[in-house]
Amino acid sequence: MRTAEPGRGPDGHTAPGGNTAQDAHPARSQGTFGHAPSTDPVTPTPWPDITTTPPASRPRTAVTAALVRKALARLPLRARFAGAPDIGKGGPLIEVHDPAAFHARLGTSGLVGFGESYMAGEWDAPDLVAALTVLAGHVAELIPAPLQRLRRLWAPRHPHAERNTPDGSRANISRHYDLSNDLFALFLDDTLTYSSAVFRGFPADWDRLPAAQHRKIDRLLDLADVGEGTRLLEIGTGWGELALRAAARGARVTSLTLSREQRDLARERVRAAGLADRVSVELRDYREARGEYDAVVSVEMIEAVGVEFWPVYFRALDERLAPDGRVALQAITMPHDRMLASRDTFTWIHKYVFPGGRIPSTRAIEETARDHTRLRLARRDSYGTHYAETLRLWRERFTARADEVTALGFDEVFHRLWTFYLAYCEAGFRAGYLDVQQYLFTKDTRQHEESDRP
Repeated sequence: MRTAEPGRGPDGHTAPGGNTAQDAHPARSQGTFGHAPSTDPVTPTPWPDITTTPPASRPRTAVTAALVRKALARLPLRARFAGAPDIGKGGPLIEVHDPAAFHARLGTSGLVGFGESYMAGEWDAPDLVAALTVLAGHVAELIPAPLQRLRRLWAPRHPHAERNTPDGSRANISRHYDLSNDLFALFLDDTLTYSSAVFRGFPADWDRLPAAQHRKIDRLLDLADVGEGTRLLEIGTGWGELALRAAARGARVTSLTLSREQRDLARERVRAAGLADRVSVELRDYREARGEYDAVVSVEMIEAVGVEFWPVYFRALDERLAPDGRVALQAITMPHDRMLASRDTFTWIHKYVFPGGRIPSTRAIEETARDHTRLRLARRDSYGTHYAETLRLWRERFTARADEVTALGFDEVFHRLWTFYLAYCEAGFRAGYLDVQQYLFTKDTRQHEESDRP
């Protein structure tokens, strides 16, 4: 999720310019973002890590089973292993249909294996979000402390190819956002906005989602003081809704994206709105931005930057911003201690949904801006419960339109992958493990003046 406005479309139709069901995409032939296509020209395997249970020794599987049962016994849920008595203190139910495969996957791949086991249909939950919310709320307790300290030895590491260098970022972004505009159009609203909305009240409902997305965008534009004549740089175009609303205020917008699908659809929407003279959508990395702007806005983009490039990202914001300019950011965040504990870990989300991604903490964001730029924090507001509701609406929409997802060429494993992804993220926000912030940064003009002195 980021400032993307993933080709989301209105009820019953796809976003203009979206892909057709006949469009080829690796995710349909490979089945997963996390694997290269099979080199076998005769019998390619769509989901190699799902269709085959990983080999695991009996001792490893037995130890894994004991650790899992001990962890689940302390939680407020019920875990049922192939008809055996329930484990846990009571609460949402998790049903494990194939305990041997389930434990083999966890024993060899940890939490990556937990997600893959769901994709394989080896476990399920009548209320998936509720079960995952319990797990998210106790994530620090699931792995015994001795194993936590040895995380570097047993946890999978990020593939070097997924570093967010300019070329790596292009490949990482494409694997998610170029998947299919038609797919995103099935579960997003008319605004085509793929980031948290801001609602007036709860529970949220579908009919109010477009207004809630506009409320979020307008608040960011207000924070950045965007109006008539503002020179605005947007880093992360999405499908163009923020650029359109900024241009309607009289701003002149340069919007950057690494997704060809998003760029093409955003440009089409800009032309259709008669705003092509005010909005330029460019296929360009944030590191390649040039010029000076009165305001910079970036929505849920920092999560795709990568830890090693956070200083580079913030310096780019600083360098592009005019003196007395304003930066408005929307960012997903996590607790600082959990960020540090997991920062080098390769997760299920990385493998199947957002390669190269890394969620920062509020402390990491604020310290990076302070230590590497002339930007100064002026305001921060959190909206985590709003993201949980946004995700619920997307998830329910995705489920309701499952037949249309299939018609686009996506199989049952992909259905379970995206169901798990949307529920997994929603649970993170409901548990408070994840949050979303809107930031306002201003430029320290005194420091700017001092740096210009001979």
